[in-house]
Amino acid sequence: MDMPDPTLSDLGWRASFSSQLREDERGDELCPARVMAVHRGWIEVAGSGLAGMIPSALPSAEGAEDRATVGDWLIVDRARLEPVRILDRINLFKRQAPMDKRRLQLIAANVDTVFVVTSCNHDFNVARLERYLVMAREVGVTPVVVLTKADLAAQPQEFVDIARGLQPGLQVELINGRDPGSVARLAPYCGKGRTVALLGSSGVGKSTMINSMRGSTDIATQPIRENDGKGRHTTTVRQMHRLNGPIDGGWLIDTPGMREFNLPEAADGIAEVFDDITAWTQQCRFTDCKHVSEPGCMVQAMVRSGTLSPARLQRWRKLVLEDAGNSRNTPRRRLGSTNAVRRNKTNG
Repeated sequence: MDMPDPTLSDLGWRASFSSQLREDERGDELCPARVMAVHRGWIEVAGSGLAGMIPSALPSAEGAEDRATVGDWLIVDRARLEPVRILDRINLFKRQAPMDKRRLQLIAANVDTVFVVTSCNHDFNVARLERYLVMAREVGVTPVVVLTKADLAAQPQEFVDIARGLQPGLQVELINGRDPGSVARLAPYCGKGRTVALLGSSGVGKSTMINSMRGSTDIATQPIRENDGKGRHTTTVRQMHRLNGPIDGGWLIDTPGMREFNLPEAADGIAEVFDDITAWTQQCRFTDCKHVSEPGCMVQAMVRSGTLSPARLQRWRKLVLEDAGNSRNTPRRRLGSTNAVRRNKTNG
């Protein structure tokens, strides 16, 4: 049975977008549409009575963030089938391009929840998980750690305990991605009009999980390498998938696997994910304490007492130093996007 075309509400339209429309954008000539997928030079959009491929170039593009990414809301010229402008985003996931740190790579926009997906095998990596959590917290999106391949692990609860220990109150879900009954526990995050982005390395089972959530086999999957548990790239295009199967109502944004990535802006996210260390740094005797061997350093006192592990301190220090270096090379944000992100954080 064919599904009816999604309405703007189905697609995630909300008052914050409606309030941005100008008078001439409320008629028949110009209309809002959401970016469903990004291809080379083209984007796939869907809106009220509008669906298909249009050019990706916008007439007023000036900065790194003036490009459309999956999840964006655009104003589209219906007759010309051309994008006119991007509506201010609620949030924006981005990273520094792997081969050129001066260039930003946009990942997804206007996300309600992010599933940080990792598997109960060789892929499980605390430092990488923390990096994903920092990315989510930086843009004000609630993260949920989803542990896949629970059926293949001898002691899957050990992975759950480690993940929950990364941050107080962190939601962690343990699933078998091939079992629709198991993935059904993700349904509360995927209500009508809600958008969930999936982040994780290749081979952790994102595509398998999406197929189970949708009750389909549309998305290709590939086996992991037996020698190290690492996966081969399956997803090559960032795109939105409609949930209209066992889990119904929302949207999933699938992204290509990211095993290594640099965060262009991460100070707020680091402070939130490592809030224990952040609090201790404020209790050091000297305001310019480097937390190495200075007298009166509360951070080192916590290490000596066994409250803070040296490994966690080292991971925090690495992210702080990286953020300081990356911030010098990061292009300035679009004002509208910055304000939208700040409003989202303020509203929780």
